[in-house]
Amino acid sequence: MLAVTDAAAQAIGALTSQNGQQEAEGGLRFSLQSNDDAGAQLALAVTKQPEQGDQVVTTDSGANVYLERGAAEFLDDKVLDIQRNNDGEVAFALAPQGV
Repeated sequence: MLAVTDAAAQAIGALTSQNGQQEAEGGLRFSLQSNDDAGAQLALAVTKQPEQGDQVVTTDSGANVYLERGAAEFLDDKVLDIQRNNDGEVAFALAPQGV
């Protein structure tokens, strides 16, 4: 199952509250756009609730990540974290678990 770092959970909480959603109601949703030899293309969106069939990952801090079925399979052995660029902007990043 996808693991979520504390830093990523804080970023998700900040995103959901920016969109006027209460943290407990909103989350970050991954869906699989394509999966081929070049790799997977994922779509990322802030949403109020999971869609039917989504896998829900809830962190200890209450941040929610919703995974469409194909995305859940692809992200099963990954860790969701954040990275900051030189300007301090935050981006989500995926890494293999256990590395």
